[in-house]
Amino acid sequence: MSETVPVVNETLWWITLGAGLVVTLVVAVLLQLIVSSARRIRGTVADIWVAGPLIANNTAHVDVLRRINHVAGDILRTAGEIEAHTRSIHEHANGCPGCPRCVIGWS
Repeated sequence: MSETVPVVNETLWWITLGAGLVVTLVVAVLLQLIVSSARRIRGTVADIWVAGPLIANNTAHVDVLRRINHVAGDILRTAGEIEAHTRSIHEHANGCPGCPRCVIGWS
């Protein structure tokens, strides 16, 4: 029986050493996955960091664009009124034989 005890102890030692090696490999793989994920996160954060000021700059111009749109609407409305008045003057001028209202400026 004395011969089996050292064999059992040696076998347990090798099993323990093998289990430690497996655990070490698993930890190494998990750490590598963490490092890889951290690098991807860092890349994404860098992209956001670069794009953030550009988005903020565009956002700052939204109010200006809104005002430009309002002014352009006013210009379009005024141009329509001018066009209507011009058409009215043109129609009157085509049919006007020199009426006193036009010649003298009577109201």
